[in-house]
Amino acid sequence: MSERGPATAPSHDSSPESPSAPTTAPLKAARRTSLLVTFVLGGLTALPPLSMDMYLPALPQVTDALHSPAATIQLTLTACLAGMALGQLVIGPMSDKWGRRRPLLVGMVVYVLATAICALAPTAELLISFRLLQGLAGAAGVVIARAVVRDLYDDDEMARFFSTLMLISGAAPIVAPLIGGQVLRFADWRGVFVVLTGVGTVLTLTVWRGLGETLPPERRHTGGVGSALRTMRGLLGDRVFTGYTLTGGFAFAVLFSYISASPFVVQEIYGASPQTFSLLFGLNSVALILVGQINGKLLVGRVRLDKVLAVGLAVVLSSAVSLLLMATGVFGEVGLIPIATALFVLMSAMGIVLPNTNAQALMRTPHAAGSASALLGTSSFLVGAIASPLVGIAGEDTAVPMALVQLVCAVLSASCFLVLCRPWQQRDAQTAPAPAGD
Repeated sequence: MSERGPATAPSHDSSPESPSAPTTAPLKAARRTSLLVTFVLGGLTALPPLSMDMYLPALPQVTDALHSPAATIQLTLTACLAGMALGQLVIGPMSDKWGRRRPLLVGMVVYVLATAICALAPTAELLISFRLLQGLAGAAGVVIARAVVRDLYDDDEMARFFSTLMLISGAAPIVAPLIGGQVLRFADWRGVFVVLTGVGTVLTLTVWRGLGETLPPERRHTGGVGSALRTMRGLLGDRVFTGYTLTGGFAFAVLFSYISASPFVVQEIYGASPQTFSLLFGLNSVALILVGQINGKLLVGRVRLDKVLAVGLAVVLSSAVSLLLMATGVFGEVGLIPIATALFVLMSAMGIVLPNTNAQALMRTPHAAGSASALLGTSSFLVGAIASPLVGIAGEDTAVPMALVQLVCAVLSASCFLVLCRPWQQRDAQTAPAPAGD
């Protein structure tokens, strides 16, 4: 696997000398002045945490209502996550070929319909099935939002914008569990999906009215499935791109292990109420947002992104070690506060790790932003989907599986960063070169 492996480019040259440049420059200038576009992209990026986090306080209730074990109900999270992973592999290349707008609108409409059906599901099996469809359709928002950012921004500007998106989309993990907890005071778990249906409808209408096309026809791919597969193969042939992709994927698995297991750990093991859990979850999300803004406003452009990323990974690894030691009783019996503190530090570090891995990977792929975004998202969601059932494998009475999965994934994330990205090497260019045609 080479450091600058080839990646298939679109059939039209998008270099500064090409005819596409005059079209692209005004497009970027116009989009950068649009606050509405920023909020639309933030809303699309917020779709996964909205879909999962609003549902988290209801997990114990769903377990009782559908008469299913906790491990089975956790598969509703896994199904949604797996759907988002697989959907991105299809929708990302589609957006490189047909533009960003049409695939996005179709995906959002299907998302709304699938979410409405989830509210009516009579069995765990049916709920799992439509959560899978919900994830497949919702993938459009996630993958195309990242591709649009790559259409409009370059280098450090892109890293800053990802941090800005984190400010907007990061509000979803704060608000979602709080809304979910309040919904459960007036309705059962089905009410959560009714609210999500409304949110999806509003976002779909906003996309329809507020987001124009960001990929001009002259920059689109003209090939079919074979061309898309060659593009992805070329991207994966770039060792550094693959390194950042896997680094971010395993870091996301650490995060999703927390998302999947924390409702049971905090509420069932440490006795917190759904409202207390929602407040703690929101506090951790605030920390992620604040650190993300420090990253975007103060660090990007002043400190090399690899150095910042290395610090973030070191903090994640240290937090995971601390959690495992506490969960296994090395420090004796600990209460909620030490566990919550370690989770707070872990979530804070994600504000550095996640935007910087995305930015570093996408810097190398201006010629295939949709496909690159698909690979980034798929790796994250697939690894997260695998981690989800593992955290509940020993039942609801121990936090050891959550802490162990987090530690293993943190070690793998740091290893991919060191072995594949090789941050100590000074590279002359961030962008992986592409051949002239399909």
